[in-house]
Amino acid sequence: MQRRQLGNLELSTPLLGFGTMRLPLQEDKKTVDFERVQQMVDCAMENGVNYFDTAYPYHDGTSEENVGRALAKYPRDSYILVDKLPIWACKEKEDMQKVFDTQLARCGVDYFDIYLLHAVSHENYDDAERLGAYDFMRRMQAKGKVRHVGFSFHDSPAFLQRVLASHQWDVAQMQLNYVDWSLQHADEQYRLFTEAGVPLIVMEPVRGGFLAKLPEAAQAPLRACQPDWSDAAWALRWVAGHPNVRVILSGMSDLAMMEENIATLKDAAPLAEEEERALAESLDELSKVTAVPCTGCRYCMPCPFGVDIPRIFALYNDYKRHQNQFLVKSMYQRFTPAENRADQCRRCGACMKHCPQHIEIPDRLAEIHAEIQGLE
Repeated sequence: MQRRQLGNLELSTPLLGFGTMRLPLQEDKKTVDFERVQQMVDCAMENGVNYFDTAYPYHDGTSEENVGRALAKYPRDSYILVDKLPIWACKEKEDMQKVFDTQLARCGVDYFDIYLLHAVSHENYDDAERLGAYDFMRRMQAKGKVRHVGFSFHDSPAFLQRVLASHQWDVAQMQLNYVDWSLQHADEQYRLFTEAGVPLIVMEPVRGGFLAKLPEAAQAPLRACQPDWSDAAWALRWVAGHPNVRVILSGMSDLAMMEENIATLKDAAPLAEEEERALAESLDELSKVTAVPCTGCRYCMPCPFGVDIPRIFALYNDYKRHQNQFLVKSMYQRFTPAENRADQCRRCGACMKHCPQHIEIPDRLAEIHAEIQGLE
């Protein structure tokens, strides 16, 4: 696997990183399938993909446990383990230490290579500053329990300037893909990080799977240019072409996906001029598709009234890409329980406080419900 230096830090990272927010599940669709996780971790390690990203809430807290268990057979200095401080789970300063100790125990390790302040936005950063989260992470670093500190970011370029100016950061994680480059002002964020000298880890390179299965019209120019590349390969190669990107996280949920991503990034080069033109044509076709910019991160869940927000958005996005009217309506009507449907939204606004994409969730749910119900 191609490797890059993480800025001025003494850390060489693989270009591909294993994001563990979407691990394979057992038949109940809730419990992580550890045997398959172990297979994926072994495949990753065999191919030089030794960067593993987990977090306190992933898979209801079981991502950390499964990742730590799968890595236990390997020497600690043979892999890079990343975890994050969930500031929303900390009401008092003492809570940060409790959470941190829990994370170390879950992962079965004595230290994290990188520890990030999780999902920084204007809605939680004041709390992080009040609790002294940055100083806490640096104290953990001084004790040898963290090697490098940073933050993952979900907000505007204007707010990013405040965060960058407030502290000296070793590394940062941002959402970057060829759709959000302009739609979510990722171009401006990338510039600010780069000018500040902060090396980047990228999340959502295929936008929660949206860019892994493009509409036929958007696929056409890409197929004409590079017939052997998958839609996901185009997305990953585009991200890899940015020099300040040191790691590209992929939330891989099966072995086949991992093998494809390894093959794509092991020798990825920046897109050639004709490939850039093909991608621009594809983007033009994508711009004609009206969809919800949801990545399926599930930060909006659980809904107090039972609405399965990510599932509804995923179903709607698939409908908009493929115009499968009968399928989308029949699947929506079969939601079990019925409380999962969009018409159960009571506009309490709890979901919007946690949405990294800043989607107007209650409005979109109402629109989607009305549109699907009106289909033939």
